[in-house]
Amino acid sequence: MSQAKAGDRVRVHYTGTLDDGTEFDSSVDRDPLEFIVGTGAVIPGFDQAVVGMTPGDSKTVRILVNDAYGPHDETMVREVERSALPDDIELEEGMQLQATGPRGAVVFTVTGFSDDMVTLDANHPLAGRDLTFDIELIEIL
Repeated sequence: MSQAKAGDRVRVHYTGTLDDGTEFDSSVDRDPLEFIVGTGAVIPGFDQAVVGMTPGDSKTVRILVNDAYGPHDETMVREVERSALPDDIELEEGMQLQATGPRGAVVFTVTGFSDDMVTLDANHPLAGRDLTFDIELIEIL
């Protein structure tokens, strides 16, 4: 059987968990994730974990921060005046908002708010976290 390598289109099932065991994502109850190995379509550690697997293989891999979504960058956290946001938005911590800037769309997570100010974090929600994935290679296309 052939092994997955850079340039292969693969389909995998996965379940991702945090260090405390909290599941943050899984493909198990939906279609497998399909991507081309080595193109940056997935985080680097996930890409590397699939290399060498053969269809039917399963593995558990721990991906450290730098091979996942990178460290949390405090310079990407901003406080803005509540009046800068549309009036019809009912704020909740953890909700995501999207804005368009000079470099395209940016997604922010609301991490706190008061009547006057809102704290927005443009880091990926999993930035600064080590991640564990259970990966099953379904097929190489």
